[in-house]
Amino acid sequence: MAVETLQGLSTQEAAARRAQGQGNDAKISTSRSYAEIIRGNVFNFFNMILFSIGAVMIGIGRVGDAVTSVGLIFVNVIIGMVQEVRAKQQLDQIALLTRPRVNALRDGAEQALDPAQLVIGDVIILRPGDQIVVDGVLRQGEVEADEALLTGETDLVKKRPGDNLLSGSFVVAGSGYMEAIQVGAESYANKLTASARQFTVAHTPLQREINFILRLLMLLAGFLGILFVISFALASTPFVRQVQAAAIIAGLIPNGLFFMVILSYAMGALRIVRRGALVQQSNAVEALSNVTVLCTDKTGTLTANRINYDSVHPISVDQAELERALGDFAASASANNKTGEALAKALTGTRHTVTDEVQFTSALKWSALSLDDDTRRGVYALGAVEMLMPHLTAELDPATLEQAQVWSNEGLRVLMLAHDPEPQALHTAAGDPTLPPLTPLGLVRFSDELRPHLKETLGEFVRNDIELKVISGDNPQTVAALARQAGFAGDLKYVSGLEIAEMDDTQLAAVVKETTIFGRITPEQKERLVDTLRAQGHYVAMIGDGVNDVLSLKKADMGIAMESGSSATRAVADMILLGDSFEALPPAFTEGQRIVNGMGDILRLFMTRVLYSALLIIATAVIGVGFPYLPKHNALLVFLSVGIPTLGLAVWARPGAQRRGSLLKSILHFVIPAAFMVLLFGLGVYLVTFFVSAFRLVDFEITPAEIALFQEYVGIDYSIVDADQYILEVSHLTAQTALTAFTTFAGLLLLIFAEPPTKWFVGGDELSGDKRPTYLALALLIVFFTIVTIDPIRAFFELVDLPLYVYLILMGVTAVWALILRASWRGRWLQRFLGVEF
Repeated sequence: MAVETLQGLSTQEAAARRAQGQGNDAKISTSRSYAEIIRGNVFNFFNMILFSIGAVMIGIGRVGDAVTSVGLIFVNVIIGMVQEVRAKQQLDQIALLTRPRVNALRDGAEQALDPAQLVIGDVIILRPGDQIVVDGVLRQGEVEADEALLTGETDLVKKRPGDNLLSGSFVVAGSGYMEAIQVGAESYANKLTASARQFTVAHTPLQREINFILRLLMLLAGFLGILFVISFALASTPFVRQVQAAAIIAGLIPNGLFFMVILSYAMGALRIVRRGALVQQSNAVEALSNVTVLCTDKTGTLTANRINYDSVHPISVDQAELERALGDFAASASANNKTGEALAKALTGTRHTVTDEVQFTSALKWSALSLDDDTRRGVYALGAVEMLMPHLTAELDPATLEQAQVWSNEGLRVLMLAHDPEPQALHTAAGDPTLPPLTPLGLVRFSDELRPHLKETLGEFVRNDIELKVISGDNPQTVAALARQAGFAGDLKYVSGLEIAEMDDTQLAAVVKETTIFGRITPEQKERLVDTLRAQGHYVAMIGDGVNDVLSLKKADMGIAMESGSSATRAVADMILLGDSFEALPPAFTEGQRIVNGMGDILRLFMTRVLYSALLIIATAVIGVGFPYLPKHNALLVFLSVGIPTLGLAVWARPGAQRRGSLLKSILHFVIPAAFMVLLFGLGVYLVTFFVSAFRLVDFEITPAEIALFQEYVGIDYSIVDADQYILEVSHLTAQTALTAFTTFAGLLLLIFAEPPTKWFVGGDELSGDKRPTYLALALLIVFFTIVTIDPIRAFFELVDLPLYVYLILMGVTAVWALILRASWRGRWLQRFLGVEF
């Protein structure tokens, strides 16, 4: 089938095929689907345990316990789903605007279509860098396809007319026309569920640490659960009490952490979008904070991705003929890169008959045409000087080499045009590109435009302790010169891909540590450099815009693509820079820091609460004075000291350099002393209150009405037991009420200690100066006193009506606790006792 006969479908034919179900139902996926959002928020393992316990409570008539135990979970679920759905909708709208277009023939003309508009039978135009979005057959032309996402093999596959093309692959070189055969769910990539983005999904360090914490707490809760099942069986504990204890033990697993991570990612992604970057993987926001090395190309980062033709240096022809040859070369090529576009814009050229063509690739670093008509004949090759020199019939004279060196040192891009007078094949029998002996016609120089505000942007990377490595296909001296103009400080060391090709892994590792500029690098070498940096312990981010960057983007810990880049790079990237805004990266790194710092504070409160709760459960069981909380007490405590405060910490998280290494280790300085101090003081409050009440040091009246009310509280019939047994049970409830009050006061103070508003509160964490968490703590304190003051609300939460002086005593105890805890943090008592540092 000749190219001229390809007309494609008409608009009416495409509409008819879509109506028959032959359309490409391509979906945008910038985050979890709605079904995944519901599943992740509602039906996770921890929620199902608590929901089951809540169902049992309802079955035995303890509806209030079920509401308070599971109610907070439902609040988390609703808020989590609402926030994530809102974020998804906004991100999907932005993704729709930046979604790559597919060029296809419709009504006999080329049209840019959304991938979802394709139908079976559409004729799609393929060019270098295009992603193949449906399965089809190549009808015209020849292309080299990268099928690594489908097969795992990085070798390019040559495709000729009649060969199959699979969705999920990319066109690296060549051009042609393919006919869509399989679309939507029937395409190869969808059947394998192996899209480009899924290929690179990986957990970040924060996600791995939180998963570790949750598994650890699952073991702790499971161990305590087994012990209490045995204990309850031996003691014949009423079933109501068994279910209540199970709810509290299951609550030791802080399932709210899931919600907090999702919420933090969604908020961070929205803030980054407003700064000019689209997040394609939700965890990429946090991953930014871990980056220690940023690998970037010169084009689009140091420069504005705009190349201008400057001048020529003739060698064997005069300037006029050299410029005519360059113009004809650009006009005759089937596809031009940025260099060809600059030539076509600056020089007038005539299109000539092309008998063979080799398009530019990053591996070759040259392109060539074989022309054969009356006005221009022979082979013309345009490429990097050092890559064409092996094909020259004679060595370049010293003056030409010196001129090329001078231009490179000035930061200019230097290419050479060479010629053979006879038109001939540019491919071997095996299809590999080849060149005949060439005569140099002249040097061509191009200038790159530096990006605006580049020095300020580079300064932000330095302040964030992020090392930059410039990996380019251009001459390393040219790149180094541009880097100096951009503001890179110090003696910049550079190396070329030709030198790297001769190095073994040990030599390369040594060079990578000391070198900033890497020039004349092939795609495979980019991948090797990323592997080397990761092997040295770096967390590597890679910026790319061309299909030659796909391999390295997939290998990096985080891939970042330019919006104007190829479909291939955008598909595999974790983040896309909208408008090619390199300036958006420093704020994006800041958002990553904000998430990690916020999660650090959130983990401090969660872990402290879980640890002291577990220790109190164990301590009261060992002493034999009952269980420290009822489910309603625990729900109130979690809501006031962890639930609402962590929401505030997530929203108010601030950027700033964080401690490298394990986040879990960095919070131990706060968590362990705080949890043990709460244990010591909380156990004291519980025991003193229990014994004061049990030995009737504080007299209270025992009436049938009081017994009936207590029976309603605990769900156990005490009307048939003696007064002493009733007093013992009331003593438990009184002690539980006092402990709930103290741990609530302590939890609110821990919120202030986690974000110290003034120097006085500094000890467990660094000074933040943010007074909003303090105001939140005061507001929640008012909420607590409102609850214990209003009889129906206090009765609902099964709290004893303690006298005002008891609350004042408890606040005094909390103040003493805070002073001792602050001293222990500042004096590093625990670290000194253990002889370790954390």
